[in-house]
Amino acid sequence: MSSLYIDRRGVALKADGEALVFYENGERVGTVPLAPLSRVFMRGDVTVSSALLGKLGERGIGVVVLSGRKAAPTLLLGRPHNDAARRVAQYRLSLDADFCLRFARAVVESKLRAQAAFLDGRRDSEPRSRYPLTLALRRLATAIEAVDAQPSLAALRGLEGAGAAAYFEGFADLLPASLHFAGRNRRPPRDPVNAMLSLGYTLLHAEAVLALYGAGLDPFVGFFHALDYGRESLACDVVEPLRVEVEQHVLMLFRSEKLRADDFSLAAGACLLGKAGRTRFYAEWEEPVARLRKRLADSVADVASAVMAAGAVAASVSSATNDDAF
Repeated sequence: MSSLYIDRRGVALKADGEALVFYENGERVGTVPLAPLSRVFMRGDVTVSSALLGKLGERGIGVVVLSGRKAAPTLLLGRPHNDAARRVAQYRLSLDADFCLRFARAVVESKLRAQAAFLDGRRDSEPRSRYPLTLALRRLATAIEAVDAQPSLAALRGLEGAGAAAYFEGFADLLPASLHFAGRNRRPPRDPVNAMLSLGYTLLHAEAVLALYGAGLDPFVGFFHALDYGRESLACDVVEPLRVEVEQHVLMLFRSEKLRADDFSLAAGACLLGKAGRTRFYAEWEEPVARLRKRLADSVADVASAVMAAGAVAASVSSATNDDAF
């Protein structure tokens, strides 16, 4: 399955049988078969017919609209999973402090180990960066050892932050100095690397929301990330261990010069990728996102299984307690 990226002004999209048809100035300029599509990403002034949206929804093809300079995503979703019991169990477990802490420890440890594995792999092939990578790896190892000892979600978030600081210090040393990357910043990103990290994370997050929704889980109700208005907290939980793949991809884009500093511009303090750069980025994104979708599917299936198993145990304990009352 593949994604379709549309980043062109004045294009109209319509359905014609089992194909998506492009029109410009009233003239038919191209078609794409629906069968191989799993996602459609749109940016810019694109017009879409309601008939096409209906067909995409029927086939479970997610539609992601990236709007504005920040490429904020809006998702159009198909019919959700029919098993509402999953969502009921999820809501109950989101109030279970012990379950949330166990879940969060697993998320943080998985993320820290993924970061350490990435830096360790680069250390073997980057003699110039061996010393800063070794220092970062020592700090990450200390954080990994401390995960199970953290008594609360707040403590885990602090440990995750300390690990991220160590990791990005090592990551920065792998990048060309001309990119001026000195650590993670956002809202808005102020340099080319952060602009690409933000875009990659945004696309990954949208994939996680679609996967969770399709699996019958509520993307907004997480276990590690707390409830926050407008945030898909469970999607944030799921993507944490996968962010490192976005970072590897961004590193490759700049090291190979498929993206360069002159592909970006500054506007009101925000670093923005130009259209030519976006075209190259989306072309290169398809390979890593195929891997990420598989890993997301596995992760979401694991979460669904854990939710149903824990929910069944909680229900049996509740039933036994009620029986004892009589």
